[in-house]
Amino acid sequence: MKLLLISNSTMPGEAYLDYPKHEIKKFLGEKPLTALFIPYAAVTFSFDVYEQKVAERFTELGFQVKSIHHFSDPVQAVKNAEVIVVGGGNTWQLVRMLHDNQIMEVIREKVLDGTPYIGWSAGSNVACPTLRTTNDMPIIDPKGFDTTGLVSFQINPHYLDANPEGHGGETREQRIEEFMEINPDVYVVGLREGTMLHVENGKMKLIGNRPARIFKKGSAPVELNSEDDFGFLL
Repeated sequence: MKLLLISNSTMPGEAYLDYPKHEIKKFLGEKPLTALFIPYAAVTFSFDVYEQKVAERFTELGFQVKSIHHFSDPVQAVKNAEVIVVGGGNTWQLVRMLHDNQIMEVIREKVLDGTPYIGWSAGSNVACPTLRTTNDMPIIDPKGFDTTGLVSFQINPHYLDANPEGHGGETREQRIEEFMEINPDVYVVGLREGTMLHVENGKMKLIGNRPARIFKKGSAPVELNSEDDFGFLL
């Protein structure tokens, strides 16, 4: 199984998918592959526009992109995919459409069989057992919270250490503590922006110059960096 789970697509002031592009290239290698792109998390812009944005960056890297919305049979499109790429946006909308098109389990089976998977933000959320550590508003009924379960832990992408000045609501850590109270046996990885998790050959490593924050009920949060062992999460 090969996964590249990215916290966010773009850093402030950078072009779209600029900071992770070299890791995407290393992850996929030199073969001129065609990626099946899943744009379902897009809400306020079209799937065509989303496909074009992603294709511009992947073409620069030597890969082609074709969005799943062009296929009359989404299930067969996943089964034939050389690479599966799931973009960010609203996780609830993404999960709803994965269920509507009956491809949640098909993606899982395909990736477990060796097809590389790249996701960012919502695309990383759906690699987890459920969508329950997303940051998004539940704008639609997802028809079930379960996702692909490619990893056994939860990811909170765009993880923030503190609330903005003047904001009186809960911190991200407090929200994750609520999750752990209800789900005490589940690890949560706070994946900060500019970082990603690379899973391959039964091993996982953090890529990026910021640490990940690991949460588990009954233990103090732990900060792990790119030199640390993440194998216990798998």
